[in-house]
Amino acid sequence: MSGQLATASEVLATASLRPVGADARARARLHLLDWLACVAGARESEVAAMARAAEPDPIMRAALLGNLLEMDDVDRMGRLHPGPVLWPAALAAARAIEAPMGVLLDGFVAGVEAMVGLGRTLDDHHYAFWHPTSTAGTAGAAVAAARVFGLDQEQVADAIGHAVSLAGGLWQLRHEPGVHTKAIHVAHAARAGLWHARLASKGFRAPRAILEGPQGLWAAMTRSPRPLALAEGWRLFALSLKPWPACRHAHPAIDAALALPPAVLAAGPILVETYGDALAFCDRPQPLTPGEARFSLQHAVAVVAVRGRPCLADFELEALSDLALAAVRARVSCTVAEPFASAYPAHYGARVSAGGAVSEVADAWGDPERPLGVADVEAKLRALAQWGGLGRDAAEAALQCCAAEDGAPIAPLLDLLGQWLQ
Repeated sequence: MSGQLATASEVLATASLRPVGADARARARLHLLDWLACVAGARESEVAAMARAAEPDPIMRAALLGNLLEMDDVDRMGRLHPGPVLWPAALAAARAIEAPMGVLLDGFVAGVEAMVGLGRTLDDHHYAFWHPTSTAGTAGAAVAAARVFGLDQEQVADAIGHAVSLAGGLWQLRHEPGVHTKAIHVAHAARAGLWHARLASKGFRAPRAILEGPQGLWAAMTRSPRPLALAEGWRLFALSLKPWPACRHAHPAIDAALALPPAVLAAGPILVETYGDALAFCDRPQPLTPGEARFSLQHAVAVVAVRGRPCLADFELEALSDLALAAVRARVSCTVAEPFASAYPAHYGARVSAGGAVSEVADAWGDPERPLGVADVEAKLRALAQWGGLGRDAAEAALQCCAAEDGAPIAPLLDLLGQWLQ
């Protein structure tokens, strides 16, 4: 490493190259299953049709779909989504060198370490303007690909340096309905990270103080960056998995509303109390598109009140025109409150009050404190495969691909994606 003291990018490189144990690989398989579910569910979307026309590579088509339904994995502290960025980068690298399943899984674990490690240094100022899944995701994708390629610490640090130097992803897309740039953020991060790793493998050098330097990322894109912290184990185990097809900031309110007796939600005002970013992203009383519906606390709570447990159909155009849902949305008000504001972002919580009854959750279902089990993720895969026009056999094929032995080739997985997205 350069100099006497390691730079932040060198620290991330070192952390990403530790040996990966069987427990981390098993967890990575669960996240692979979750990502495949998200891709399957989006394969009949408008974005999927455009991806087929614009992008010849099935892996990069999948990269445009993994975040589309808002059901992808998430790191609460980093406020980012690793799976849809890292799996395409790791898969493309593994395809290039015909790496086996175990190497693919290790690439994902390493990519999570770098992406989440960097993402957790980014402050509220960064999150107000920049999409962390894109900014930190490019570095994570570079590390995922670099680990698959078998690069050494110097080369991994170079890959990170290139990635961070070109990181971006502005949130203006949130203010213009109907745009598709968020999907491009994710796919671009995956594709760019793969390229940075390939260039680093051939000797392209990068600035090592790209994070902490006077013209580095922290100086340019943050005001109060958090210290880069090393994890004892793998950060993979801190990730959350999502059961509901909505922005993660809406999930605590969904969980709290589901815990109330349906009768109390049937009439009268409904109050949602939560943390600031939940309102910043999801205070949307009159969503006009499916994308806006997934970012609406009011719509999410209305779905629970009228239909019960949310499913994908509840956030489509038909649901937006449902007069019963519109009537409930008009009764929902949202505000910031304690203890949720202070607990965030370490904990995503909410309180829902209606008809004299109150329900409160400190953590959303799918967080490490309330994890989804293997059976839950398998059920999610089957449901999303059906939604995406695939039969039960396709879901079972995906389960088999994810269960392949560490030394098995990934060709069946690549073939599966090709069939889904042809």
